[in-house]
Amino acid sequence: MGLLAPVCAADNNTPITLDTSETLFAVLTAMNTCGYDVNLNAADAQRLNIRAEVQKNLQGSDEAQTAMGAMCDWYQAHRGKDAAHDLAQYVSLALYLQGPPNFLPRVKEDEMPPDAAPIAGFSKLLEAFYDKAGLHAIWERHRVNYAALMQRYHVPLSKMIFDTDIYLKMQSGGYLGRTFTIYLDFLGDPTQVNARNYGADYYVVVFPSPDPNSSEPLKMQQIRHTYLHYLLDPLAEKHFSAMKRIEPLLQSVKRAPLEDSFKTDASLLVTECLVRAIEIRTNGTKQTAEAMRVQAVDDAVKQGYVLTRYFYNSLVAFEKDPAGLRTAYADILDNIDLKAEEKAAHDVQFVQVTAPEVVQLSRLEDRRMLVTAEKRLAAGDAKGAQELAQQALDRKIGDQGRALFILAQVAVANKNRESALENFQKAIQATKDPKVLGWSHVYLGRILDMKEDREAAMSEYRAALNAGAELPEVKAAAERGLQQAYEPPAKPQ
Repeated sequence: MGLLAPVCAADNNTPITLDTSETLFAVLTAMNTCGYDVNLNAADAQRLNIRAEVQKNLQGSDEAQTAMGAMCDWYQAHRGKDAAHDLAQYVSLALYLQGPPNFLPRVKEDEMPPDAAPIAGFSKLLEAFYDKAGLHAIWERHRVNYAALMQRYHVPLSKMIFDTDIYLKMQSGGYLGRTFTIYLDFLGDPTQVNARNYGADYYVVVFPSPDPNSSEPLKMQQIRHTYLHYLLDPLAEKHFSAMKRIEPLLQSVKRAPLEDSFKTDASLLVTECLVRAIEIRTNGTKQTAEAMRVQAVDDAVKQGYVLTRYFYNSLVAFEKDPAGLRTAYADILDNIDLKAEEKAAHDVQFVQVTAPEVVQLSRLEDRRMLVTAEKRLAAGDAKGAQELAQQALDRKIGDQGRALFILAQVAVANKNRESALENFQKAIQATKDPKVLGWSHVYLGRILDMKEDREAAMSEYRAALNAGAELPEVKAAAERGLQQAYEPPAKPQ
């Protein structure tokens, strides 16, 4: 994609990135060339300028016109149900293509997002068009305009992230191994925002309005909505039993105009309700009338987000507590009176339609694959855990280091020391997750102790301390390893 431009952190290790992408630029330029004209007059002047430069290049080259003809014939033959769907499809495709000059998919076709897979064949035609129409030179000429666009976002985006982290008393940098990327471009419909969650990666693609007086010129509300998911989705994944307890509430929203995913996955419904409650609590100023907030809560409930009122009230108490949301989260879930919420949801008169959710998820089964693998391993189903972790690894789903760590733990359970050693080492190379890093080093230290290589074992324990210094369990295990060589538990007599 493009050169990364770290934002909103004291160092360059932030997982939050504000960026532009030549790949996205090329895909969108191709769409514009082939008849994508939606809200052209409301878009930034750069969109018209770029389109004009492409037309000039086409007029001067028969080869460019031939490439354009083949590409645009394909594009027109694969049009979706409407322009918004077309844009969403091609944004998804762009996120999964290699950078220019070759636009090959980065994964197998069956591993691409569901909406991008049917148009994967576009990439080969785009490659020829990009070359013959001289898109790289046009991109280079407009780099200064893209840089100015990024500069326009830097301060408001930094403020949004800072304010959100302060409110939740959480640090975005605490999610190593996860990324949140905002891509900016001139060439799309300025009324649209495309947000995606693919495993551990979150993307927002924004086409800013050139009018600073428009209601949302920077689309910061939609960016923040996605950012809240980036922060809160992992919390839901870690509280499996609490979500299981809440599952009966899904029956109460079957009548609601929600997307099916919210009617079948309690963790998705819980997170969306919490996100909306946070937005209502924090939107506007302190002087914003409480009646307006209450109305916003009522509107959310009538759309089917039935726990929004409960979370809204819980946040009033949370705001007065010094504990961060990561700490308070379990208690907030445990305090849900499920019978009362089911009864309240049963009495709701749901509206007929609701706006689509901002964030598009990857396949739901993919999102839960590694969580399920960990639960199977904890339950003693090493074979089931191994199958899921290997599948996640083969299909590049989620944190690859986490999948390798599960395979290594399976090898430990099967007393396969060499396989465990290899996979723990691979996990360290493949992840930035401090928990995976720390425990991998601890396990390596123990294996090396059992091989009577005490010096190498000590090195691993010290590495575990460095990687997992903020994790009490890792720290304690590493310190024990430094104090004395590991000995496996004695077998019961």
